[in-house]
Amino acid sequence: MSTALTFRELPYARESLATVLSTTGAIGEDSVVVTDATLFYPHGGGQPGDRGVFITADGRTLAVNDTRKGENGQVCHLLDPGHGLEVGQSVTQQIDWPRRHAHMRMHTALHLLSVVVPHGVTGGSIGADRGRLDFDLGDASFDKDELTERLNALIAADYPVTSEWISEVELDARPELVKTMSVTPPRGAGEIRMVRIGDVDYQPCGGTHVASTAEIGPIQVASIKNRGARNRRFTLTWAETPGGGQ
Repeated sequence: MSTALTFRELPYARESLATVLSTTGAIGEDSVVVTDATLFYPHGGGQPGDRGVFITADGRTLAVNDTRKGENGQVCHLLDPGHGLEVGQSVTQQIDWPRRHAHMRMHTALHLLSVVVPHGVTGGSIGADRGRLDFDLGDASFDKDELTERLNALIAADYPVTSEWISEVELDARPELVKTMSVTPPRGAGEIRMVRIGDVDYQPCGGTHVASTAEIGPIQVASIKNRGARNRRFTLTWAETPGGGQ
């Protein structure tokens, strides 16, 4: 039985009930717990797996150290050994919301970065404090301050961020929608999830995003570094306010 991806339909949900499907297996030193549904985003597409807790009916709080994709559509929650969970048991899932929300904001900001830097993406990663995309720029060059200004203008425009599904055949007919050069959208299910940002961006993505660009908040291009003859790494961080915060 696969895990229902509650986080996909309810990206702002912080707590939800789930039932334990299995408690076998391990990843590293952690035990794997699979549930019938999950609020926890599993690591993938450059976005880290969610952390948080499971709360049992008798009041125990169990730390979820990471979340990974499993086989056959299952999601693996990584808990400390000796958690004592059993198949059929109900748990309340609570995600680390501040961390997840930061990932959502940064992920959406990186989509906007791919708008202002219209070149092939060769890699990327998302963090709560910073994110990056690597681009195949060739001979092109960009100015950090100019890009920062353009990004913040897109953010302030408060574009809605929505998702929809198209068929794999439709995506094949529009290859320009795939910006990543080294990673292709997961196939086999017949449909591809697309994320749309107003009328400025439309691309395949399985990650979590904020509902509008204004929610991202001020951001800055912290650095542009060489990563080979053609590759350049663009790193985003939250813009600092005069008081030293975000």
